[in-house]
Amino acid sequence: MQNARNFYINGQWVAPAEANDFPVIDPSTEEVSETISLGGQADTDAAVAAARAAFDSWSVVPKAEKMALLRKLLEVYNARSEELAVAMSKEMGAPIKMSRAAQVGAGSWHLEGFLKAFEEMSFERDFTGSEKTLLEPIGVCAMITPWNWPMNQIVLKVVPAIAVGCTVVLKPSEISPLSGVIFAEFMDEAGFPPGVFNMVNGDGAGVGSQLSAHEDVEMVSFTGSSRAGRLISKAAADTLKRVSLELGGKGANIVFADADEKMMRYGADRCFRNSGQSCNAPTRMLVEASVYDKALELAVEVANTTHVGPASEEGKHIGPVVSELQYNKIQDLIQKGIDEGARLVAGGLGRPDGLNRGYFVKPTVFADVTNDMTVAREEIFGPVLSVMKFETEEEAIRIANDTPYGLTNYIQTPDTEKRRRVARRLRSGMVETNGQGFAQGSPFGGYKQSGNGREGGTWGLEEFLEVKAVSGWAAE
Repeated sequence: MQNARNFYINGQWVAPAEANDFPVIDPSTEEVSETISLGGQADTDAAVAAARAAFDSWSVVPKAEKMALLRKLLEVYNARSEELAVAMSKEMGAPIKMSRAAQVGAGSWHLEGFLKAFEEMSFERDFTGSEKTLLEPIGVCAMITPWNWPMNQIVLKVVPAIAVGCTVVLKPSEISPLSGVIFAEFMDEAGFPPGVFNMVNGDGAGVGSQLSAHEDVEMVSFTGSSRAGRLISKAAADTLKRVSLELGGKGANIVFADADEKMMRYGADRCFRNSGQSCNAPTRMLVEASVYDKALELAVEVANTTHVGPASEEGKHIGPVVSELQYNKIQDLIQKGIDEGARLVAGGLGRPDGLNRGYFVKPTVFADVTNDMTVAREEIFGPVLSVMKFETEEEAIRIANDTPYGLTNYIQTPDTEKRRRVARRLRSGMVETNGQGFAQGSPFGGYKQSGNGREGGTWGLEEFLEVKAVSGWAAE
């Protein structure tokens, strides 16, 4: 990759101030697929300075011109989508079919949604006959994105910020940076003015911390672990910058007795998708006692029939988890589940049969889990499902809400009144019911330690705006 070791600053590809090579590992093979460079303070400062210099002019560019550039970006994105699919498959292990459809598709879907929302959005609103409320860009924004859904998160942050007139410094995850480099090429090809978008690779302790504390950054938008979110909030506190956080989750999937078998299977399949590496995965399956054995049987069947294989392999399967560190963490948590008395009914420790290399994890199901067990409390971020029993609706709600997280919960029942009643009482930013996905532009975000702020559509655009009240607007 031509620009792998370079950064995109002020409309140019530039070498790092000091070389600091970092290998990008293919999790299917454990081999180095590319080498990037990690940035330092000088690179961070240069990117922020470029964004700061570009802000005054970009913030007043007419909406129509911004729309034209964003449409061009979508055109470039779609034309070069195969490059993105291959890059994400190699860097984070998404099977190539899934990478093309879901990983690449998530970015274009959100970009299309932002174009629709932006076209309809008004930045001047009447408050009274003589007073106007203005929505204005907050300024220079730092975007720190994760490795598990690279394009999903880059588009959810960069596109709305730039659309409303902010300028941006992107730090992709150093574990999956190649798609971020390609996205920077897209921005350059689309023709955005110098300094509007900048990209510096680096790790959390380096560029991530530098951006979070930088006095010329007005806002940080971060997606990742709750632990890292706390560190970013502390680093940002000295400059009182706005911080938007999309963090972890431990979603409860409440399966009532009247749910059909399709919905029971769906919960397990949804947990294992992307090798369990989704913050909104339904990793706790809460099943009404009368159908507990049946739901458990179906979850085990799903686990045992979920094929695990290399990301380069065509077909419908799950790939490896992203890194050796993540693999070891998952293995430790599976062992902890066994040690704490959860009943292992599928999967377990080690790699699946036939795979002796790569960070592959067996789709795993624990039965008879209690909500005080580690596998029910911690975000495992792997294909591990914890199944537990409930007797009453009240008990299901109590168990579901008994978590420090609050991102996405799930409900399976054909009873409309019950579905609505339970959804109102679940403490999470999103509640998916009966496998019905969310609409384009729906607000994505959580309660409690799952973060703050919302991404997507109008909510995502407003995230990067300040509100200004102006009196005496009407002519005298």
